[in-house]
Amino acid sequence: MVDKGSYSFSTCWNIKRHTVGREMIEEIKELGFRYVELNYNVTEDMMRTIEPMIEKGEIGVSSVHNVFPFIDDKDYDTDSVMLGFDDEEKRKRSVELLIRSMEYANRYGAKAVVVHPGEVPFDDNIDSALKKLYREQGKDSAAYQQLWQEMLERRERLSPLYTKRIQESLEIVSEHAAQKGWDIALGIETRSRCYQMPSLMEAKTICENLKGGPVRLWYDIGHAMMMDRMGLYDNLKELEEVKPYIYGVHIHETLELSDHWCPYVHSKDLEYFDHFLEAINFAKVKVYELKAVCQPAEIDESHQLITTKISALKG
Repeated sequence: MVDKGSYSFSTCWNIKRHTVGREMIEEIKELGFRYVELNYNVTEDMMRTIEPMIEKGEIGVSSVHNVFPFIDDKDYDTDSVMLGFDDEEKRKRSVELLIRSMEYANRYGAKAVVVHPGEVPFDDNIDSALKKLYREQGKDSAAYQQLWQEMLERRERLSPLYTKRIQESLEIVSEHAAQKGWDIALGIETRSRCYQMPSLMEAKTICENLKGGPVRLWYDIGHAMMMDRMGLYDNLKELEEVKPYIYGVHIHETLELSDHWCPYVHSKDLEYFDHFLEAINFAKVKVYELKAVCQPAEIDESHQLITTKISALKG
């Protein structure tokens, strides 16, 4: 396999195939990666066999994904109100968990913690209902448009409140990191559900208001493509505006509203993903976040296409 250089690879690809951490990392190394992103399903037990690999320099850690290591608590999983909780105790706990993730990132020499900062809460999963309508009736159908407007009205009305809360929580974490002298970015990630935060403009607001601190945008390319398709924002237009705030990228492509596919290879479109090459090149941390069905040869082909095209961009 081709040496992937400074590019990193998320353990989300193979974590369900392994119970022993070392074996999971060895499989990723066989793909040609020298760096990994430890995702939120990595357990403390797995880390017992991964930590010696990090200490010996057998693998580098580019980033960890909050909440890290894994905790079995639905209140603080990846789809949660998290740093925007109304309940002060829960919000305090979310802040503590993010600080804990940063401690691990610092210990492992990682450059960033990837953060799902929160969402505008709904009583039920309106995103799931919208995606079902999108697939069955189309984006322009009356049923989709009506439910979309209902979602958007609530999201836009409550976004300022939750943006402010998330920002306040991130400020506490940033101050703690400064006191500790940690040089670790907090990458707030573009999300895959329409009620989740931040949108690109929400991320820009938070980053601007916390300028000078470690809070940056983690641009998840596939998620942003999905939100563009659903109608939440104009991805390509807004990407130009938020590019200066990007610290890291999750590299993957979507087929309609299905994500974590190998760019170019699975879509069979050799042009559209070119729109994201500048952002990938600009990002300090570049992480492939692919699903388990992606095969080593496909991952290799996708990487070759991306790096060849970026080299051509640079001239």
